Amino acid sequence: MEIDIPDEDLRALCEQQRLAVKKLGKHCARKLHSRLADIVAAAHVRELVAGHPHPLTGDRFGQFALGLHGGVRLVFEPDHEPVPAFSDGGIDWAQVTRITIIFIGDYHD
Repeated sequence: MEIDIPDEDLRALCEQQRLAVKKLGKHCARKLHSRLADIVAAAHVRELVAGHPHPLTGDRFGQFALGLHGGVRLVFEPDHEPVPAFSDGGIDWAQVTRITIIFIGDYHD
């Protein structure tokens, strides 16, 4: 899959191991880089298996999360126009091949 990270701080966190370790801790930084490699290797979102991948609901409908370490999640949205969808309005994650990372942290805080 293709990954877009428009936020400069998030991009730095994803690209700079030392910064990720400083901000997230050693274990979480390792998981972040592993999950990013998983995303790049996958053809579409439904191929992701590590990190308890799941679509989000409520005010985060349209987003998808992968667990990193503790309560920290990597959250992304489809980067398609239009977003692949089922007739009922749900996102067809098996058709999502480009994503935008929008958040890394604990969204339960």
